[in-house]
Amino acid sequence: MQQPSFHDLSQDSALPVELFKRTEADLSFFVEKVKPIIEAVRTEGDAALKRFARDFDKVTAEDMSVRAEESEFEAAFARMDPAVIESIKYAAENIFAFHEAQKPEEMWLKEMRPGAFAGDRHVPIDSVACYVPRGKGSFPSVLLMTTIPAVVAGVPRAVVITPPGPDGKVDDATLVAARLVGIKEVYKCGGAQGVAAVAYGTESVPKCLKIVGPGSPWVVAAKRQLSNLIDPGVPAGPSESLILADATAKGELAALDLLIESEHGPDSSAYLVTNSRAVAEAAIAALPKLWAQIDPKRAEFSQAVLCGDHGGIVLTKDFDTAVEFVNEYAPEHLEILAEEPMAVMTRIRNAGEILLGNFTPVTLGNFVLGPNAVLPTNAAAKTNGPLSVFDYMKRISVGYVTRSGYPQLAEKAHGFAVYEGFSAHALAVSPLRMKIIDGE
Repeated sequence: MQQPSFHDLSQDSALPVELFKRTEADLSFFVEKVKPIIEAVRTEGDAALKRFARDFDKVTAEDMSVRAEESEFEAAFARMDPAVIESIKYAAENIFAFHEAQKPEEMWLKEMRPGAFAGDRHVPIDSVACYVPRGKGSFPSVLLMTTIPAVVAGVPRAVVITPPGPDGKVDDATLVAARLVGIKEVYKCGGAQGVAAVAYGTESVPKCLKIVGPGSPWVVAAKRQLSNLIDPGVPAGPSESLILADATAKGELAALDLLIESEHGPDSSAYLVTNSRAVAEAAIAALPKLWAQIDPKRAEFSQAVLCGDHGGIVLTKDFDTAVEFVNEYAPEHLEILAEEPMAVMTRIRNAGEILLGNFTPVTLGNFVLGPNAVLPTNAAAKTNGPLSVFDYMKRISVGYVTRSGYPQLAEKAHGFAVYEGFSAHALAVSPLRMKIIDGE
C-alpha cells in the first residue's frame, strides 16, 4: 500500500508554492476539447445532446427523452428506500431553514439627508440551471443545495441538468429530491454539453441566465468558455479540504476526516495541516487501517489524493505557520480540530466553510447541517463565498428625493457635473428643472 505524502516544513520559513496548486489550475487542455462540443450543441440542439449521451454517458436506450418525464418521477418514488426519502426530507428542512434565515428583506430605504432616501430592492433572477453531477456517484445532496436557495429566492424558472445513466434515465434519488423541493424540470445533459444547452437553449432545454453547481474540469472549462452568454456562478470545481489541527487533536480523528473529500476522486485535494509531529505521525499510521474500512474504489480515490501531489500531511514549524498555510490555500472545506476552535476561527480569513470541533465533520456540512455545501474552489474563497440565496437574487438600487430634500443635493451635484464637464448633467439640476416642474 502506498504511503501518504508527508511534507515536513518544520524547519522551513517559506511555504512551498507547489502545495497550493489544484488539479483544475490549468484548464487549457479542457478548454480546447470543449469547443467542438459547445459548437455542436449550438448548431444541432437536442440531436447533439442525445449523441453525446451515447458517446460520453454510454446511454444505450434507443430513444432517450431529453427531459425527465412524469412517469420517471413516479417510478423513482416507487423504487426508493423510504429511509433514504426521509433523510432527503430531513436535510431539505434544514437547508430550507438556513436559507430562509439568510434571505434579505425585499427592500430597505434610509434617509441619507432630510427628504432624500436611498436603498436596495432585492428581486430574484428570472432563470437558473442547477448542475447535479453524476460521474462518480449519485448526488441528491447537490440538488438540494443548488435548488433550495433558488426556491427560497423565488426564481420563476429553476431547472436541473444532470448526466443520464446508461439506461437513459436520471438516478432515482435526484428525481425524488427534485420533486420534494418543488422542481419540475429535470434535463438529461451533463458535462460541457449540458452547460452549452442552458447557455444557448435547445428544442427541449430552456436557455437560462445563470448556472450553478459543482462539476468536473470539463464543466468548469465550458462555464468559462460560455461566460459571455451565461453567468457561471460560484467557481466550484473538484473537491478540496484542509484539516487544521493543533497539538491537542487526535491524529486518528484527523485522518478519518481526511478521507471525506479525498474519496470524491483522484482530482480532489486534501491536507492535514498541523504543527504537531505526534498528530501528523498518528494520522499517517491510521490511514491504512481506515482505507481498509471503506469501499475499495473510494479507498483508491483517497489514496490517489493523499499519496499524490495534491494531498497528504503538512507539518509546520508552529501553529501560526499552519494558520498562514490555511489562509494562503483558501480551502473549499476547512475543519478545525483544536483546543479552542472558536478562537482559531477568528484567525481564518480565507475558506469556503469552517467546521468547528470534533463533532462537525465535513460529512454533516455536505448533507444535513443547513449551510450551503456548494463552495468556492481553487483558492476562489479569497474573493468568493458559498452558494447562497444572494446568488439567485439581484440588488436594484432605489432612490427617492422629495421636493424639500432636492435643493441641497442639486447644488452639490451641479458642482460635480460642471467639474467633470457633463453639461447635460448640470442642466438637469439647474433652475430649469424647477421651472419645468412648476409649469413656469
